[in-house]
Amino acid sequence: MGNHSEASSATAALTLRNVTKRFDGASGRVTALEDITLDVREGEFLAIVGPSGCGKSTLLSLLAGLEHTNVGEIKLGDQPVEAPGRDRLVMFQQDALFPWLDVLENVLFGLRLKPDLTEAERLESARYYLNLVGLGSKEKARPHELSGGMRQRVALARSLAPNPRVLLMDEPFSALDALTREQLYGDLQEIFTKRKKTIVLVTHNIREAVCLGDRVVLFSPNPGRVQQVFDVNLPRPRRLNDPALANLAAEVTTALSARLAR
Repeated sequence: MGNHSEASSATAALTLRNVTKRFDGASGRVTALEDITLDVREGEFLAIVGPSGCGKSTLLSLLAGLEHTNVGEIKLGDQPVEAPGRDRLVMFQQDALFPWLDVLENVLFGLRLKPDLTEAERLESARYYLNLVGLGSKEKARPHELSGGMRQRVALARSLAPNPRVLLMDEPFSALDALTREQLYGDLQEIFTKRKKTIVLVTHNIREAVCLGDRVVLFSPNPGRVQQVFDVNLPRPRRLNDPALANLAAEVTTALSARLAR
């Protein structure tokens, strides 16, 4: 289950070639990522794990077009990623819902940026995704009336509704309690199985990565590099306490611990 050869670029949604990212820090230049070469396959759920300081969130910012590489290139299909675009949407740790809009209007917000849709098509899409995340009955509720888990479900529906080519998820479950997280893992796997969306998840939670990902990419820190890639050949739906899942998570944890001990 260890290292795996890269997918050919023809089947890749995102390709990263020799990507290095540096920042100007208080004590000089800091290299956040160094020489990252990776393919994200079309329709793949790729999970990226690693300790603090390994550049996971920086990588997501680069994929989103919010930051630019110093060296190397990132492509979506055959187009370079140089700016944010509707083909890549980010779901953050905080749900970032608009408190003055109801649930349906929050989901419609992203859809209004798609000029090619009629209002009826936008409504149909918003309701489809609200039903998909199990919140069809809550469309008139305001965000403050919902639990944290429900708000993240709305945020997920809002991210999926405009049908981006790639969904980028930045630790979207880390603020939730364990029970709510596990429910959302089930929901997300069901949605992924139905829609086969290309998803890149950044998390520090190794079990979460193994539960959700088709592959788990382990980053090592200072600077962030790809240390190892694990294939997750486990049937879905997966549960956190499945012995095979726990075993693979332990394998990833051991690889990470060995690296940190050096």
